[in-house]
Amino acid sequence: MAVLMRKKDVDMTQGNIFKQILAFAIPMAVGLLFQQLYNTVDMIIVGQFAGKQALAAVGGTTTIINTLVGFCSGLATGAGVVVSQYFGNHDKDGVERSVSTSFSLSMILCVIMTVIGCSLSKPMLMLLNTPSDVMQPAFEYLMVYFAGISGLVMYNMLTGIMRAVGDSQRPLIFLIISSVLNIGLDLLFVAVFHWGALGAGVATIISQFISAIMAFVALLKTKADYKINLKKITIDKPMLKKILALGLPGGFQMAITSLSNVFVHSYINAYGTDVMSGYSIHLKLDHFIVVPAQAFALATTTFVGQNFGAGNYKRAHKGQNIALLSSVVVTAVMSVLFYVFARQLSSAFTSESEVLDKAVFFSQTVVPFYFLMALNQNYAGALRGMNKSKTPMFIMLASFVGFRQVMLFIVSKVFPGNLLPIALVFPEGWFIASASLMIAYYLSPVVKKARAQKKQENQQSQSLDKTA
Repeated sequence: MAVLMRKKDVDMTQGNIFKQILAFAIPMAVGLLFQQLYNTVDMIIVGQFAGKQALAAVGGTTTIINTLVGFCSGLATGAGVVVSQYFGNHDKDGVERSVSTSFSLSMILCVIMTVIGCSLSKPMLMLLNTPSDVMQPAFEYLMVYFAGISGLVMYNMLTGIMRAVGDSQRPLIFLIISSVLNIGLDLLFVAVFHWGALGAGVATIISQFISAIMAFVALLKTKADYKINLKKITIDKPMLKKILALGLPGGFQMAITSLSNVFVHSYINAYGTDVMSGYSIHLKLDHFIVVPAQAFALATTTFVGQNFGAGNYKRAHKGQNIALLSSVVVTAVMSVLFYVFARQLSSAFTSESEVLDKAVFFSQTVVPFYFLMALNQNYAGALRGMNKSKTPMFIMLASFVGFRQVMLFIVSKVFPGNLLPIALVFPEGWFIASASLMIAYYLSPVVKKARAQKKQENQQSQSLDKTA
């Protein structure tokens, strides 16, 4: 059954591969950059107007926030893969049911994430060994953030549906609007009202709700088959099972990896507020450097998902290779720029020399290895598009959680007081995940067998359609 599309939706099962991937990845990259601006602008304005304690409070809570947000993002990715496969196979009924179930799931997640986030804020800050002078502003920021996390949850799920059909432009527009609003509110609440970290949190959740509302209205009013029809909102159990089968592995992987970083922060925070603030600045810059890898990985997931759903395996593999090369090249160029201008970029957050020295140290130690992250993201994205999300989860957990935690414990005992071995643990984990296990699995007979099974399913479906 043919799927009703908008003019800006992209059927990636035909046409120029490079142009389609680039046209999808560029708006995604710009969108991800603006998404990073939420917490980054919070840190810059807080650091300049409220001091290093407030800066550490906002920056030091990133791993806690990412633990829950990462889980929701993984589920949104799983929902997007399901939608993209039905869309690629031109299955109208499948598209409608997958969208309805995804929307219902997001509403449930809003309640769950709010309760969990608010309940665990204080225990997680204590687990982080948060310095006493940072504890109160960090707690206030987290409570406000999680009280309004529904906006972020809904935005991720709704724009995941849009990206699944090749529309990465409207999510970008929504993000630009909400990011500009966030900057204005930050200046008002922090610089004018002097609310500190609390004001940054309030500005963030208001902006996130605005972006979610815009995405909701867009899907509510569209005439395409992936529209949200409130009269037909329900949970299709087989569809929910499929979404969870694809989304939970990625969600748990992102959540557990972020939770693992909580323990990383506990090692870092033991060195005091200056090191904690410097490391927080490095993490903010880190999030910008990995944007190209994330954008091309999302493009890979959508491209492979649509072509895998349509049975175009050679085209899916070719698109994955094009996205991989593009991702590595762009990441390498950005890594050079960030390495050279590490101090200038870090100085946007603070003018305190000791904090700047630590931020530059972390950035220049890790930046040369970011091409490994590009490899890892690309192959994981391709595997998710092929319904193979469990093994990437196990690989990343083994590399980013198991290996990383063991190495951090060892180097902290063998090299006490030395930050260099701690910083190098990150690229070591990327190497294991990217250059060995992930690529080996992608080329394994298991994945080839999955392609053959999908091909057989498509042939049977086509035979039934002809008979009907």
